[in-house]
Amino acid sequence: MTERIRAADLKRVLAKPKNKYGAEKTTVHGIKFDSKREAKRYAELLALQKAGVIAELRLQVPLMLEGRSGPLRTRTGRQMRITVDFQYVELCTGLTIWEDAKGSPTRDYEVRRAVAAAQGVEVREV
Repeated sequence: MTERIRAADLKRVLAKPKNKYGAEKTTVHGIKFDSKREAKRYAELLALQKAGVIAELRLQVPLMLEGRSGPLRTRTGRQMRITVDFQYVELCTGLTIWEDAKGSPTRDYEVRRAVAAAQGVEVREV
């Protein structure tokens, strides 16, 4: 038996590509984010920056990964990196904070985060 789908339903299904992990792209202040969680955290960090709690808020900050004998490389020869969603300075401590808004971390992300920790950069998950 063959199932049929209405043209309007087919257009709706095809028009909105699904994220593998169920995240929905969201726009805040004209900036597109990969998930609602990331967009919500950005709004929180903006409020903290306006209140004078944090400073120097940056988005999508790459951190190049290094090993004992130099840069870590992919199979194709490119230098490996982890890109965190947010980087900012806590004004009360003066520490630079690296944050990533993750719903479900992948194995690849966990490895890169561990390498970053070995370099002395602790990535917070929010």
